[in-house]
Amino acid sequence: MSQKQWDLKGCLIPVITPFTDDYKVDEGGLRTLIDYLIDEQAAAAIIPCGTTGESPTLTHQEHLDVIKITVDAVAGRVPVIAGTGSNSTEEAIYMTKAAADIGVQGTLQVGPYYNKPSQDGMLRHYEAIAKATDLPLIIYNIPGRTGRNIDPDTIIKLSEIDTIVGLKDASGDITQTMKIIEGTKGANFHIYAGEDALTFSLLCLGGQGAVAAVGHVIGKEVDQMVRLVYAGDISAAREIHYRTLSLVNALFVEPNPVPVKQALSWMGIPAGPVRLPLVGMTDKGKDILRNALLNLGKIS
Repeated sequence: MSQKQWDLKGCLIPVITPFTDDYKVDEGGLRTLIDYLIDEQAAAAIIPCGTTGESPTLTHQEHLDVIKITVDAVAGRVPVIAGTGSNSTEEAIYMTKAAADIGVQGTLQVGPYYNKPSQDGMLRHYEAIAKATDLPLIIYNIPGRTGRNIDPDTIIKLSEIDTIVGLKDASGDITQTMKIIEGTKGANFHIYAGEDALTFSLLCLGGQGAVAAVGHVIGKEVDQMVRLVYAGDISAAREIHYRTLSLVNALFVEPNPVPVKQALSWMGIPAGPVRLPLVGMTDKGKDILRNALLNLGKIS
């Protein structure tokens, strides 16, 4: 699939990895969760093994196993976009090729973290991954976690590569986002919100959707907000934004995906515990999250 064929809008959900009580990957729980996200939360795509999927705590074999289970469980209903990024270019290429062999429809590639490459290093990193397979690639810029921003000029240059089809923008910098949208006009380059509280703003600026951890709980609302903006009904989309904002904030009151897993557990959806170094929610965090869920009628 080349860039010119890419047309994916809506709420792309970076799926959690459910664990059993003894911290093993819960295959049955993951399959049940995927059905729920597609059937009840209007997922436009499923993204396994991202930050929300606790990818830093998965072994390479678990990582590939989760992708395989996801592809099988989704069964072609929506695209599967696998998180296969790394701060090692060779490792990212290896995982991307493995995901391609499994049968995913694209990959999400986080900016190299910890080693703080230059912008030229970023450019060459993404170019190398793009050359390794024909899979569509979405850049993931989240400088708050990686320690290094991918500058707009770098992203604009990368958008010229046929298989680099979009950006998950978690920079939190709307000025930067506008420069990227302006600079990639005509390239069919899709911008997805990666900061869930900014989804409405990014959509109004010209974004195509969101890669939204909150989609586990309010995927239908995010999907509707995207559709309303595209239909030109900004006031109705704004109403959804403000109606759900307290819950969006509550779902990040402690490190992601801890609150998302807690919310799903209360909703009766498989989630299980988080793996160390993440820990369960504090009592204070639980109170904030429970109240926000009650206010939106997500739990009783």
